[in-house]
Amino acid sequence: MSLLFDQNISFRIISKIEANFPEAKQVRQLGIENYSDVEIWKFAKENKFTIVTFDADFFDLSNFKGHPPKIIWLRFGNTKTDFLADIINSRNSIIKDFIGSAAYSEIACLEIK
Repeated sequence: MSLLFDQNISFRIISKIEANFPEAKQVRQLGIENYSDVEIWKFAKENKFTIVTFDADFFDLSNFKGHPPKIIWLRFGNTKTDFLADIINSRNSIIKDFIGSAAYSEIACLEIK
């Protein structure tokens, strides 16, 4: 599953979730950390990433532009990387279903609280 973590989430998250999401990247790793939200959206769409973010702007883009890319919107505010990794790893089944299952094909955004 190709997750793309935005600039507000530490690149250190990648090593903590790689067992469940080996293709995950953070924008810094790809050299796109200074891209605008719209540019990140376009990159994610062209490269088949699902965006993981705390930012409501990506949710707004999904309402305006549709999907792909899909959005995983973290709704609990900024937190420590280890805590965030625990949440992502503990919800890996629902995240994988959201991204890959036909049952979720019409849903653009998964909110995690």
